[in-house]
Amino acid sequence: MLRTTPHSTRQPVTSILVRAPRITLAALLLMAVACRRGTTTSTAVGTLEMVEVDVGPLQPARAVRVLVNEGDAVQVGDTLVIFTTPTAAASSAQADARAAAAAQNARDVARGARPEEIARAEAELRAAEADAERTASDLARLEPLAARSDVSRATLDAARAAARVAAGRRDAARDALALLRAGARREQREAAASEARGAQAAALGARATVNDLVLLATVDGVVSSRNVEPGEVLQAGQSAITIGQPARPWARIYVSQFVLPHLQTGDTLVALLDGDSTRYVGRIAAIATKAEFTPRVALTEQERADLLFGVKVEFADSTSRLRAGLPVTVQLPTAPRDQR
Repeated sequence: MLRTTPHSTRQPVTSILVRAPRITLAALLLMAVACRRGTTTSTAVGTLEMVEVDVGPLQPARAVRVLVNEGDAVQVGDTLVIFTTPTAAASSAQADARAAAAAQNARDVARGARPEEIARAEAELRAAEADAERTASDLARLEPLAARSDVSRATLDAARAAARVAAGRRDAARDALALLRAGARREQREAAASEARGAQAAALGARATVNDLVLLATVDGVVSSRNVEPGEVLQAGQSAITIGQPARPWARIYVSQFVLPHLQTGDTLVALLDGDSTRYVGRIAAIATKAEFTPRVALTEQERADLLFGVKVEFADSTSRLRAGLPVTVQLPTAPRDQR
């Protein structure tokens, strides 16, 4: 039998290994089967607990409505609490407006110039060409006259300057029309599209922030704790509602170093409740890698018997009998695996 050292000052284990606390019909049958197979069994007692999930806001916020109470059954997606922040709605609207503007700009850049813009550029080019032709004709008429000294040198120079200016305007109008017809460069289109995607992502983020202010149930279960009331402010990550999952109970038992070699993660174990002959099948979810509640140096046989290892056993309960807080007796194998 395993026992805790009477003079130990360390905290006692909450569940210790004991020898057959009660003899029930199921236990007798199990012992009979074990004897036929050449195995022996021992038991360990643990306290049932259930998986609990805390649900809280992702940013500081004030609770507006709390829609559930302790004991309420909830399903995934049910609304639990509605929070609010002063700037959430305005920030979301601003982000949506920026996204819309960026998307429209990207479409305009991809489409290129409008027909009206091209028509105006063509008209400007025609006017510039006409002015260039006129100034060129004026210069052609003045040059023979200037050669005979019928016009002054200053008049000839002014005509030449006007012809150059008009030709430059014509060439500029022609280039502008070509650019409008060619549309934006590939780099400009890609930059506008990237800006639109960035603005859309920012809008989605702002919208998600607003949506996160409505807390939804992430698992099926029962509300085990209501931690907020309307008007209270919670910090980011602080629990507003705790959801327990009665269908996923578990217990941590402690086994000796002599039983430990016969257990592996994934093995199935049988558990019994007090006064209940129903056999509940559990699965070993984890085995501690370090002994607990032991002397610093275990030398004597009595001290070696105090080496205990925690084993977490999970159950899938559809009967709602395995309730948190109940003691459960788990049957353990103690014979080598090759003899079972």
